[in-house]
Parts: sequence; C-alpha cells; structure tokens
Amino acid sequence: MTTARDAVPVETTGSPAGCPAHPLDCQLSRRRLIRNAAVAGTAVAAGAALAACGSGQAPTTTGRVTLGKTSTIPVGGGVIFAQQDVVVTQPAAGTFKAFSATCTHLGCQVNAVANGLIQCPCHGSMYSIADGSVKA
Repeated sequence: MTTARDAVPVETTGSPAGCPAHPLDCQLSRRRLIRNAAVAGTAVAAGAALAACGSGQAPTTTGRVTLGKTSTIPVGGGVIFAQQDVVVTQPAAGTFKAFSATCTHLGCQVNAVANGLIQCPCHGSMYSIADGSVKA
C-alpha cells in the first residue's frame, strides 16, 4: 500500500540539521510555537525582575515622610495627597490612618473623603476612614 508520504519524492540531502528526512516532520506545530514563545516570555520577565532586584539602588525614601500638618486633617474626615497616592484620615480625635489612594476596585485614584467614607469616582466605591474596609 502506498501512503501520501510514500508518493511524494523527498530529497534528504537538503534537510536542516536534526530534522528527519521528510520536510513535514520539520515544521513547527502551533502548540510547539506557543510553548516556545511562553518559555521565552517567562525567561525575559524573570531576567527583568532579577535585574530590577539586583540594581543595588536603595529606595528613594525610608522611614517617615512628611505629607502635611495634622491640623489640616479634619476629625471624621481625611485628606487625599494625590501626588504621593496616599489618603490620611482622622476617624477619631488624635487617631490618624493612612491608606493607598488607589481604589482596589478598578485602580482609579479616590477623589473625596466625606461622611466617614473615602470615595472613588469610577464606580462609586466607598471605603471606611477607620480601617479602609469596603462599605459600598
């Protein structure tokens, strides 16, 4: 019996190194291509992460950072320091809390602190000024 492979004349002298004699056996499958691309992408990402960790540069800020005066933060409210991406609240007199100003819902920056809540403009998400818990 003759198969399609047997019926096609194949020249074996021009095959790339490591390939079988038949040219169809040397073609890169879709699965193999995707796997190779994933391995290469992982290697690049790992290399970038290692390069960032091994840069030898110290953080630009350490310890405390002065954002403003405590007298500017209202009791039962808070102030958004947009440039530093921080919200500082004073839920009770003399008690100060600091939170990221980036909304955990969509990554937007919160824009208001009122009625005991930190508010996000994107979808109306609201967070407690006392502990940052989700309220709406």
